Parts: sequence; C-alpha cells; structure tokens
Amino acid sequence: MEVEKMDENEWKYHGEGNQSLVVSHCQRCVVLRFLKSPPNQNKTPEEILHHLQNIVDFGKHVMKQFFGENYVHHGEIIQLPLDFVRQLCLKIQPERPECRCDKDMDTRSGYAMCLPNLTRLQTFRFAEHRPILCIEIKPKCGFIPFSSHVSQEIKHKVCRYCMHQHLKVANGKWKRPSKYCPLDLFSGNKQRMHFALKSLLQEAQNNLKIFKNGELIYGCKDDQDCVSDWNELARHLKPFFFPSNGLVSGPHCTRTVVKELIHVITTALLSSTDTCRAGDMKTVPISQGRSYCEASAFNKELVRNGKHKLESSGLPRGCLLYKTLQAQMLDMLDIEGLYPLYSRVEQYLEEFPEERSTLQIDGPYNEAFYEKLLDLSLEDDGTVAFALTKVQQYRIAMTAKDCSIMIALSTCLQDECSEQRPVVLTSKSRFTFSVSVLDLDLKPYESIPHQYKLDGEIVNYYLKNVQAKDDPVMSNLFKENEDCTLVLHKV
Repeated sequence: MEVEKMDENEWKYHGEGNQSLVVSHCQRCVVLRFLKSPPNQNKTPEEILHHLQNIVDFGKHVMKQFFGENYVHHGEIIQLPLDFVRQLCLKIQPERPECRCDKDMDTRSGYAMCLPNLTRLQTFRFAEHRPILCIEIKPKCGFIPFSSHVSQEIKHKVCRYCMHQHLKVANGKWKRPSKYCPLDLFSGNKQRMHFALKSLLQEAQNNLKIFKNGELIYGCKDDQDCVSDWNELARHLKPFFFPSNGLVSGPHCTRTVVKELIHVITTALLSSTDTCRAGDMKTVPISQGRSYCEASAFNKELVRNGKHKLESSGLPRGCLLYKTLQAQMLDMLDIEGLYPLYSRVEQYLEEFPEERSTLQIDGPYNEAFYEKLLDLSLEDDGTVAFALTKVQQYRIAMTAKDCSIMIALSTCLQDECSEQRPVVLTSKSRFTFSVSVLDLDLKPYESIPHQYKLDGEIVNYYLKNVQAKDDPVMSNLFKENEDCTLVLHKV
C-alpha cells in the first residue's frame, strides 16, 4: 500500500473503541487504526509512536505465543501525510456515534497502525472476488472463578457475564438481558454451543456482529437497543447457504438458514488451524473451574425438564476457544485475591517510582515479558516480584476476556478444496474459512481498581435484586439490611 496513492475518499469509518478509531479501505483488505485522546490532551508524536509500538510488540511477542501465528495479526506502524490524516478525519467525523465524540482522532503525529481488515480477510486467491461473510463474536469470560479468595459463594455458581447483564439493564445500557452464557459457548458441547449462539443472534448487544463484504448487516453499531430481524438476516445469508434458491420462503426458510449459520460458526470455532507454544506450556487445569453456570437459560431449561445437568464435552486442544480460555484462566486469584497484590506493587512504586520501567509495567512487551507470565505458582512469598507476576497475568487474562473472534467465510467449489485449506460443509454449500482474534491491547494497569469496584457492584446488585427474589430467606435479609456491602477476606 503506497501512501501517496491513498485518497481519503476511498476510506470509510469502520468503528472505534475507548482508545482508538479505525477506518477501512473500500477496495483493499486493510484498515488504519488511529489513537484518540480527549480534547486539549493530545500526546506528542513520540508518545503516540511509543504507544503504537507497544501495541504491536504486545501482539507480536506475547499474544501470538498464546493464540498462534495464524490467529493474531499485530500489524505494522506507518507514517502518513498530515494533510491526508486531517482530510480523513473531516470525512469520517459525521459518521461517528455521538457517544464516541468526547475524544478526538490523532491528526498531529501522522502515525497509524496498518492492519488486515478481518471482516474481509482471505488467504486463498480463488476467493478474493467472491462474497465474503464474517461473524464477529466477543465471547467474554468462559469460566467460573475457582479461587479461594472469592468471598461470595454466588461467584462460584453464577458467571460474571450473567450477573453483569442485570446491572447493565438496570443502568439502561440494554433494554433486555441476553440468554447468552459464555460457559455454554466454551463448553465444547455442541448442543450448549448452539443454544449460546442462537441466544447471541436473538440478543446480539455488542457480543455479535455479522458483516457481508465488510459491511455490517447484523448487530449493534454502538451501545444501543438492537432489533433482531432474523428474516432480514436470512435474506442476506440465503445466497451463501442455498445458492440455487431452492428453499421456500417464510419462517421455515429463516429458521433453516439460521440453523446452517450456527452449524458453520460452531464448526469453525472447534477447528484447529494453527499451533503455538501455548499448546506445550504448563496450563491452568480447566477442570478447576465449574463447567456450567446456574443462571444459564440452557441449564435452567434442563432443570425445568427434570434432566441432569449436561456437563462439558471439552474443547479440542488446538482450537481458538481452548487457547482463549487458557489465557483467561491466568486470572487464578480472581480480582478479590489480586487486588491486595496490586496494592503491594502500588506501595512499592510509591517508595521507588523509578522502578516502574524496570518492572515493565508500561513495556517493553518482549520475550522477557512473556517468559515471566509462565510462572503459575500460587505460593505467595511476600515479594513484589510475585505480586507483579500475578498482576501481569491478570492483565493478560482480562485482555483475553474482552477479545473478539472473527470468522471469515467464502464459498468454494469442490475441486478448489484441499487438505491444506480448512473447509466446512453445509447441506447445500461448502465454505473455506479463516479464524482470527482481535482487540488484543493489553488492559491498563491503572484499570485494576475500577475492576475491583465493578466486581463488587455486579455481585451486590445480583444478590440484592435477582437472587433475593427467588430466595425468601435472602429477601428478608436484605429488607433488614438494605445497605449491604461486599465482605472481603484479607490475603
């Protein structure tokens, strides 16, 4: 991609997060990512370059080791003409959601990250000019805390996502709670996975999006109420799954198309298309975590029908869901056990602020940083080194809990398929596919106090407003003491 040939009219607004804004090219399969900052708080070009380099290095030297070469695309840093950047900013500004406009796109440094557009990513030449379907899933945390530091028993029974749903609805973020439970998706059991994916399609929130040729056709554009129109979705998907148009229209057609879509997503998520060092490293035993969530709609349906709980079938070791779960489970202490260790590091930094760079809290994120993450010991020797290792592992776990999985699909003919290309079959079509992971920026060290506070709010709200309604004893307890607080055990 030559900088001098980049016309700003060929780029469009693609989306943004808390710290960056992304634009995609209308023809080429690339995106540009620019940093953002509040007005009048612009960083220097050197600071922007350092921040972007940290993001690239973290993906290249750390997350690739956990997820694998083919799954992580760390990109590269490029420098653009400032006039091009300013014109691009003016072009996309009207398309930005109002709630995101409290921060400005960086137009002073000229630095940006150039990345592949994973909604259009294709690794096979024959598929370049064919329609491409992409499903983006933000799976969230796939295990129940197993730490002995957990002070509320409910956290050993109900997953954070399911509890957080109720607080989000109460705060007006969403109008309805989702029936999706991450533990169902991470179970490896196809029946539970199908239920989880169907629940995501019914209430996508910001956990599921579907793109066709890079254009969003299903899911929320931002934090707003989503209308799930399965008939409209089926209209978009029908040419992919039933190209001969031999399926009758109506509810039966819609249900059939959605069922085919769920089958393809499940197959791709369980596929093993890469290898990485994480497959050989000492891992956190998944059996330590509970395999089901009591609040899961799937689990409740089993109980309602008088059936025994359906345990996990297990994830294939090489699939991306397995690797994601392993990275998530580096959170071995839960935030309740981690926060005192964070405080230990903070106290040390107050006494020796010059040690912050030596501790690599803000980078560099290199091989040495990665090697320190492999110590899974839980024996606290009272040192800053032990505390820092657990803090850094927690940051990795939080990153993995908030990442997104991209599944890009393109139809292929039988003579175009080979053993080297991953293929998934449906009743009328066959697809070649690629699976990638994105949103892998390391979670900020400074966000740990916020996570600690939020955890208490989520648990307390659930105990007081959800569980108490189903438990008369708990309900009376809260009536006697409305000002209920989270009790924490000292470490």
